Amino acid sequence: MSDDIVILDIENRVANVTLNRSVMHNAFDEAMISQLSAVFDEVSERDDVIALVLRGAGKSFSAGADLNWMKRAANFTQEQNEADALALADMLDKLNRLPKLTISCVQGAAMGGGMGLVCCCDIVIADNTAKFALSEVKLGLIPATISPYVLAAIGVRQSRRYFQTGERFGVEQAHKIGLVHIIAEHQEDMSTQLQYILKEVHANGPKAMAASKKLCLDFAGETINSELIKDSANRIAAVRTGDEAKEGLSAFLEKRKAEF
Repeated sequence: MSDDIVILDIENRVANVTLNRSVMHNAFDEAMISQLSAVFDEVSERDDVIALVLRGAGKSFSAGADLNWMKRAANFTQEQNEADALALADMLDKLNRLPKLTISCVQGAAMGGGMGLVCCCDIVIADNTAKFALSEVKLGLIPATISPYVLAAIGVRQSRRYFQTGERFGVEQAHKIGLVHIIAEHQEDMSTQLQYILKEVHANGPKAMAASKKLCLDFAGETINSELIKDSANRIAAVRTGDEAKEGLSAFLEKRKAEF
């Protein structure tokens, strides 16, 4: 495997992104954050990509923040700490808003910020070795930058528990609280489950998928009122006139595969 700490490999319209610090259980520091941010920017702009799959090399998905990085940050000025934290927050936001389907494949530890990455993804597949925790409080810290995504993924009630206890929990509990969508028995099964999802995705209009994701991001938690109703109507009206929708509807009526 490459010596790069973040590996991007694009194959069959899928961007495979691998966290590649296996010796450190893929804990991230300012360098990994910068590289992930650049990768998400690149994938976001590529028309030849319809999905991104995020993985961790080795035994763990990601143990969260590199403690040596955290130790250095403790000696930063307030301004330096704010800039450092904002870089992480921006990277998470780019993943959360990426206009492609995002899938995380989780094995082993997904702790702290690693769990935050998981919460930013649209679909989570985890095998039976996966362990999760919001362990920041164990270090006298708080899960601030990841909190919007964790709250969106598992809700306020569960977050109030796990933000404060820092306890570890396994894949069954993660599935129960809505963090994990699909439980895989082992790595081979995880690959099978992933390929099933990707097969479905390859039959879809990529612009429609991106617009559908934006619906979730824009409308979640909003009050249903006349403005929201009008916005939703305007969005479907605009999509109907696009080339992708015309091709999709024609293909369905002609009983052929759409050429997206």
